[in-house]
Amino acid sequence: MARLQAEHVYKVFGRRPEDAVRRLEDGASRDELRADGTTAAVIDASFSVDEGQIFVVMGLSGSGKSTLLRTLNGLLEPTSGSVRFDGQDLTSISDKELRKVRSEKISMVFQHFALFPHRSVLENAAYGLEVQGVPRAERQERATEALHLAGLKGWEKSWPDELSGGMQQRVGLARALATDADLLLMDESFSALDPLIRRDMQDQLLELQKTLKKTIVFITHDLNEAMRLGDRIAVMRDGRIVQIGSAEDILLTPANDYVASFIQDVDRSRVLTAGAIMVDTEQVLGSTTDSGEEIRTAADFLAATPAKVHRDTPVAELFAPCAAGGVPVAVTGTDGELVGAVPVQRLLTVLGENGQQDADAGTAKKTEDAGKAEAAKAPAGSRKPGDKVTADA
Repeated sequence: MARLQAEHVYKVFGRRPEDAVRRLEDGASRDELRADGTTAAVIDASFSVDEGQIFVVMGLSGSGKSTLLRTLNGLLEPTSGSVRFDGQDLTSISDKELRKVRSEKISMVFQHFALFPHRSVLENAAYGLEVQGVPRAERQERATEALHLAGLKGWEKSWPDELSGGMQQRVGLARALATDADLLLMDESFSALDPLIRRDMQDQLLELQKTLKKTIVFITHDLNEAMRLGDRIAVMRDGRIVQIGSAEDILLTPANDYVASFIQDVDRSRVLTAGAIMVDTEQVLGSTTDSGEEIRTAADFLAATPAKVHRDTPVAELFAPCAAGGVPVAVTGTDGELVGAVPVQRLLTVLGENGQQDADAGTAKKTEDAGKAEAAKAPAGSRKPGDKVTADA
């Protein structure tokens, strides 16, 4: 069920913004408006975010993603369009009602920590509760619990300048968690951190999400971060959302040349899963094993397959089992039922694609050889149902 909905949101800065929206609706370009001294930061953005989902908005600098985020909690009023949270139109309520929603239901985690240097870690984490008017004892208890969730147990009495950048960002996350807000807005929250700490924070967020199941909108310019965190991803360019989908949707079926070029350097083997690339089991029936046995039924296939993997298993873990024999790898669902198969040629084709094209014979041979070498060294691992799809950040 959708908790957050944005419908035809425009945000225009400059003279006569309403006129600019009408011009955009009539087909005017962003550059045409800029020539007249008007900046269209967000153009006709529509999307929904389900409860407990991490929705990532990804784009390069200037694409409009941070502006879009600020329209979601009323820090910026949309020039046109509406934003609804739990059915309430945030663009039509009073300033007082909006402040109440922001203090109780929506929390924001900024890129640059935004900690008070003269307040302790505990006091910083409790600040949102203080704004709400929560009694001191209760807010300290809730802030302490949030700090523990964020991995900062024992640091409650420290000062912000005693913490590393990653720890400071954990305080910012704890402050958002302490308010028990239903919606977290995270604006490039990890981008100021070095790569190792950034990955630790991604791990922390994913681990917290398993328990807390918050509804999160996460802004990033980093594609690997988007692929790692996002249940669904919106790709923005020049103020417009050009594609929305899962990481697998975007990798396998990019909406246009821009998205295809954007994703070309992603390590597909760590983002795509067996379920995303599998073929129907029917395509396997009627084939013959290397030993000459015909696969007539699903039972024949399960008896002959070199391995069974869960549909969420990363493609990187399929090389060895796919190379182990001439029979495709069996793919199973949550209850262990057979749901599909991954033939070695399907694996090579998907990994050799840059959008739509098959791998050339040389690339396929190298990949197959690598898979055989890996198979000789160790049996294939498999991913547990429910584990998060990951990509190197």
